[in-house]
Amino acid sequence: MFFNQSPSFLSYQRAMQQAHGHNNAQSLFGITQIMSDNQTRNLLDTLTSDNFYPIFSETFDRLESAGYLDRYRVLDDYLLVPIDGTEFFRSSKIHCENCSVTRNSNGTVSYSHKVLTPVVAAPDNNKVIALEPEFVTPQDGSAKQDCELNAAKRWIERNSSLSDRKVIILGDDLFSRGPFCNLLSAHSFRFILICKPSSHTTLYQYVAELEKKDGITVSSQRKWNGKFHELHTYRYANDLTLKQGDDAPSVNWVELTVINTKTQEVLYKNTFITDFKIDRTNVQSIVQAGRTRWKVENENNNILKTKGYHLDHNFGHGDKFLSNTLLTLNLVAFLAHTFLEFVDKKYKAVRSVLSVRKTFFNDLKALTKYLFFSNWSQLINFMFEQLEIKRLST
Repeated sequence: MFFNQSPSFLSYQRAMQQAHGHNNAQSLFGITQIMSDNQTRNLLDTLTSDNFYPIFSETFDRLESAGYLDRYRVLDDYLLVPIDGTEFFRSSKIHCENCSVTRNSNGTVSYSHKVLTPVVAAPDNNKVIALEPEFVTPQDGSAKQDCELNAAKRWIERNSSLSDRKVIILGDDLFSRGPFCNLLSAHSFRFILICKPSSHTTLYQYVAELEKKDGITVSSQRKWNGKFHELHTYRYANDLTLKQGDDAPSVNWVELTVINTKTQEVLYKNTFITDFKIDRTNVQSIVQAGRTRWKVENENNNILKTKGYHLDHNFGHGDKFLSNTLLTLNLVAFLAHTFLEFVDKKYKAVRSVLSVRKTFFNDLKALTKYLFFSNWSQLINFMFEQLEIKRLST
């Protein structure tokens, strides 16, 4: 259902099986018995999402061993992993034991599901590689509501071995807190995190003191964006204390302001903290890496919600784990599509011709509804030949 972006895929295959004695669910996906939708939901409601997490790590390992991750490495061969949370379900009635509960001021109650969706990303690469998620969900033994920050801590601890691959964690202002920075360092992760003045008064008091003493290093660069010139001004300082207290981490701070040189309009302004020592040779690379955080929103969560995956659609809620498990399977499908674009040349060629995602999956739905394919290669070869890609590429 998720791989083909077709909620009716299994019903089409049941009809094909009855009419012709074979079906694409079996030949393409190895499904030997097509259960009803209710049977499938009841089964998945008993499975926790972590049953499917090995798919993410195995895919990552295969891409790395084949060298596909090399194009994602920046800043002395580090991988960027932005983290961000997104809500994918909310209701005033439907709920399960893993819902987050919000008691509103008007007396009503809201039930919701939220998930942290880390990815591997790179500044000049429009593909992100999904990693295993972490759900914001009630935790055993805790009376408090769960939150994104605690979910991120669990993800870091569970994926600590990932730091051996040289990983920089990217995140918004929510994550630039002392305990989280210390946790990252303890597990050998590097970090570049957004750090707003409104939520870090101690740090910005140090910045203000340095400004009085001309202790802030400034460098600027004029850039042409294809329409007009921009002035990029970087201000940075090293070895600042993030907050008060003995456990406060020492961080390095950088600010980027981008203006239109003709109109003087401020086009962009943001500040980051990092554990990389900043100097004139790396300041631009550090900020470029930090700005890559938006890719987890635009090229992951936004695509999953608006480009056919219907991330925030209620495919079924269940009483226990169904909602989270279905979300995980949706992420697995997204990861599989990305993986195929790396390793399957004909799939990549077909997708380049059918570049609009909706067009490609509409074709896939129609083909698998009316025609039987003995395996995946036969299906892709059929599309490849019918689109006359060989002729188009010569």
